Amino acid sequence: MAKTERIILEVAGREVSVSNPSKIFFPRAKLTKLDMINYYLAVSEGVLCGIRNRPMALKRYVHGIDGDFFFQKRAPKSRPEWIKTVTLTFPSGRTADEIVIEDAAQLAWIINLGCVDLNPHPLRADDLAHPDELRIDLDPVPGVEWSDIREVALVTREVLNDHGLVGWPKTSGSRGIHINVRIERKWGFGDVRRAALAIAREVESRAPTIATSKWWKEERHGVFLDYNQNAKDRTVASAYSIRPMPDARVSAPLTWDEVPTCEPDAYTMLTMPARYRDIGDPGAGINDTAGSLEALLELGDRHERDGIGGDAAWPPHYPKQENEPPRVQPSKRRMPTQPGETRTKLDETPAKPVESTAEPAQRGRRRSKFPLITIAKSAETKDALAGLERWKQRYPEATGHLEPADVLVDSMRGRFTTWTRIRINLKNVPEEKRPPQETPDPDYKARPPT
Repeated sequence: MAKTERIILEVAGREVSVSNPSKIFFPRAKLTKLDMINYYLAVSEGVLCGIRNRPMALKRYVHGIDGDFFFQKRAPKSRPEWIKTVTLTFPSGRTADEIVIEDAAQLAWIINLGCVDLNPHPLRADDLAHPDELRIDLDPVPGVEWSDIREVALVTREVLNDHGLVGWPKTSGSRGIHINVRIERKWGFGDVRRAALAIAREVESRAPTIATSKWWKEERHGVFLDYNQNAKDRTVASAYSIRPMPDARVSAPLTWDEVPTCEPDAYTMLTMPARYRDIGDPGAGINDTAGSLEALLELGDRHERDGIGGDAAWPPHYPKQENEPPRVQPSKRRMPTQPGETRTKLDETPAKPVESTAEPAQRGRRRSKFPLITIAKSAETKDALAGLERWKQRYPEATGHLEPADVLVDSMRGRFTTWTRIRINLKNVPEEKRPPQETPDPDYKARPPT
């Protein structure tokens, strides 16, 4: 067996062992594990501002970004004594000792494990009940222009300012923009999520043509403000995180003056160190701006009194909440027809269900009242998107009737892994031209790791 290549780095007064430093993690950009570590060390103070003293789930790409990845909540048993942990309890009732990063040596150590991006919780290890960060994730539906995302970010800033809070923007490094808000440690996850929902609805009311607070993808348009990123156990990529994109782009902190003209592909592993040297960290002042949620919680109460909405749908693996609306996507809600019953509110009369050609084991499920079909399920997003292209080639006439929001790309997260599902809403396709439900291509079956 060939001997594993290994080097020792001196970081923050400690020795950090790096295995396979020349291993390629970004094939197109030809960037290695050591390149990743050197990048993170070059911007380490900015990185640590976003992750220091926060529990962190490890998202490990041990074979590079083109290989499979997995989430590891529990800290590796074999670790240096200077790697700190804290015990978290999740909504499922399970617990895990997660890693807590405090310095650059610990940061380099987790990158050596194959972590590309960093996913800290929005709280500190010394108080696991009260988040100190409200996170606004601007998530566009397919086909949305980047200029619309920037515009929604600016409207979000206005809402925050109007309610006494300071937002700190950054590119997500993928398709959207994140805005982090430092808050006082007085509220639990439920109140922080409720405040985020109030922001989403207020932004939607101010920019109704380009912003939405709707949880179900089939109801969305424009840019979704994902309030559920503030539910307990949810994490997002932190500032300066490298993202698993072919060009090795990163989640770049911005000034608000930069937002109207920023372009996400301008910020990569190769460009960010020089930017950091030249202008410093645009997010460095976030810890000095902790604010109160009282005004946003009052706004949420007003939304409920005015009929705009109370609680909204939670992610599927969370316990059902007392005042939560039905956790069933609108296209699958039962439509009562008995006299005196209230008809479920939908945007349009339900279309005739698509006849299924699925295998018998897939039948028996409640049929969609919107014409939704699943066309691809894959462990890799790129493979699911390739399946979408094959479907479009098979059905060019139906494809011509689709709007961007009719293509629903769902990031599915199970206990052990994540995968991508693509569905098509055929509501804009004439009924006689709607393709049938077929076995998805590809048809991924999630399995626990061996």
